[in-house]
Amino acid sequence: MTTQPPFTELDLNAITGRRWVDRDDFTEAEFARARAFYEQMRADDERLERVRADAAAMIMEWTGHKPRDVGSFGTRLNLESSDLDLGIGYPVEDRDRLREVLKPHTTFLGERKTRFSTSRLVFSFTLDGIEIDLSALTVEDYAVACRMLDQIDTTMTLDERIAHTWVKHLLRSSGRIDEYATWKLVTYARFCPEFNWVPIPEKTGA
Repeated sequence: MTTQPPFTELDLNAITGRRWVDRDDFTEAEFARARAFYEQMRADDERLERVRADAAAMIMEWTGHKPRDVGSFGTRLNLESSDLDLGIGYPVEDRDRLREVLKPHTTFLGERKTRFSTSRLVFSFTLDGIEIDLSALTVEDYAVACRMLDQIDTTMTLDERIAHTWVKHLLRSSGRIDEYATWKLVTYARFCPEFNWVPIPEKTGA
């Protein structure tokens, strides 16, 4: 049985139940703590951006496709333990060839549903101590994902990012791992409800 962490005034049960958090859920003191934590998470941005650029160049060389950050770092919702998640659009008929191309460089993690009628292939490799997950979506799904990410970039406010990241931190640090896994997906589900946002079993990333 989980309990409310003693270091927060938020009603985590209500927030996870409605799958969103607003600035109005916070007291001034709680939001000040959340803002300070968020600024700590931003301290490693330059290193992560450098690793992401190097990983993207490698993926481009291997596959001929330029990837986009489709994960929490790209949306600025990451924790300190985050890996990097990159995505490419790839024709379904060429997926066997893609697996052969990536085999010497990556570990194949499997095929996961994206929509009810489509799926994506997921690969992983490590660069400078950071795990890089690469998702190969259908060309159409990749276009939808890019539109979603553009919308998040332009419409999600800084206060919303701070609030979301703080709740994510509270859930993870208090051991509410299943709720944490679901919470990682709420922003994507809000901006792209047509995808099948099913939590993936937790590893070490964020």
